[in-house]
Amino acid sequence: METALTSASILVQPLGAIEQHGPHLPLVTDLAVAEAVAEAAVPLAVERGVDAWLLPPIAYTKSNEHAWSPGTIWMSARTMLSVLEDLGRCVAATPVRKLVFLNGHGGNSALVAMANRELRLQFGLETFLAHPSMPADRGGGSAPAELGMGIHGGAEETSLMLHLRPDLVDMSKAVRAVPEHLNHNKMVRFGGSIQFGWLSNDFGDHGHIGDPTTASAVEGARLFSGAVDSFVSALIEIATFRHRV
Repeated sequence: METALTSASILVQPLGAIEQHGPHLPLVTDLAVAEAVAEAAVPLAVERGVDAWLLPPIAYTKSNEHAWSPGTIWMSARTMLSVLEDLGRCVAATPVRKLVFLNGHGGNSALVAMANRELRLQFGLETFLAHPSMPADRGGGSAPAELGMGIHGGAEETSLMLHLRPDLVDMSKAVRAVPEHLNHNKMVRFGGSIQFGWLSNDFGDHGHIGDPTTASAVEGARLFSGAVDSFVSALIEIATFRHRV
């Protein structure tokens, strides 16, 4: 690998999480989705002429909003920033200039966005943050039954896991857990313009936020195909991205 990499190469680093996802989904949900999308998309991008390389996923990340739940394994923000800094230092020792994080856990998004700038400043890398799907609390979609607030263990994630790993899903334990009282707010709500700190058990004892009861494997297959296509398109654009023309 060290002799095949060039300045045109792109390294893709999947980021997952090991954290509770309600009683119906496994701890590995975010990791499974990010890894599956990356494994499907990178070879397709290579077929389209992109010199993309897939790194092993990072399973443990910043999941302390779920620290209340046994089984969640999380890094502090400081530790994760140090891990990403060390990763950037190693990448910078190769000819590679472009590093893409495919992040399957919404709780990482703000931290990785900050790390992107740090890696740009410290090592001169061109850094990018992508998601299998944009989280609902950052403008992404959510099933109508979730009132736009299906951010964790809801219809989309459950559908994806029914498609990818149905053996790890227990739909007999799936229950609706939508903070309907926030639907009256225009700004202070998931997906609103005012962000707020929260823990996943702030809104109910189950720890998920959404309505997994509407999930299906058919919808999961559609979502997965869309996520793969979108990431392939992103990698094609990243390959030709320049800060200045």
